[in-house]
Amino acid sequence: MVSSTGTNGGERPLPVFVVTGQSGAGKGTLIKRLLAEFPQLELAVSATTRAQRQGEIDGVDYRFLSEDEFDRRVAAGDFLEWVHYVGHRYGTLLSEVERLRNADNAPVLELETEGALSVAERVPGAITIFITAPLDELERRLRGRATENPGQIEERIRAARRQLDVAERFDHVVENDDLERATADLSAIVERALHAAATMTG
Repeated sequence: MVSSTGTNGGERPLPVFVVTGQSGAGKGTLIKRLLAEFPQLELAVSATTRAQRQGEIDGVDYRFLSEDEFDRRVAAGDFLEWVHYVGHRYGTLLSEVERLRNADNAPVLELETEGALSVAERVPGAITIFITAPLDELERRLRGRATENPGQIEERIRAARRQLDVAERFDHVVENDDLERATADLSAIVERALHAAATMTG
C-alpha cells in the first residue's frame, strides 16, 4: 500500500494520477503536456524487461531490468503492479512512487490497463484516466512508429480493441481525436484534483 505521507510528516493527500488507454492513443504526448503545465506532477519511471531502444536512457525512460532481476523484485514484493504486455513485463516499483510522494510531488503513472486497474484497487484516492482515440487513427499511428515488427504491431492493434472494453471502469475517459481539446480536458481533470487535495490539506 502506498501511503500519503510527505516530507513534512503530516498527511498529504496528494493524488496519484494513473493514465492508461489504448496503444497509439497518444498517452505519452498528453502526459508531456501535463508535466509542462503542472510543476507539481512528476512521471514515475516504470521498470521493464524489454530491450533498451536507441536514444533511451536507463532510469529516465525506463528502468531496464533483466528477467532474473525482475523475478527477484517480484518475489520481494517490490512492485505496486506489474503486467505481461506484448511479450515483455512492465511494472511500477513501490520505491519509485514513494520517492515522488516524499518529494511532495503528485506521481503520474503511465500504465497498461491491467496495471492501472490494480493500482486503483491498491492506492486510496488514485485518479484513473483512460485515453482513447478512433481505431483507424490508432492503427495509423501504430504502423507509423516503425519501432516494432509487423507481428508486434498487429498484437498492439488487437490489444487496443480489447482495452476499449474496460474504459468504463476508469474515473475519466478522454478521447484524443483532437490534441488541443484532449489536452484541455485532461488539464481540467488534473486541476480539479489538485485543487481538492489543496483544500483537504488546508
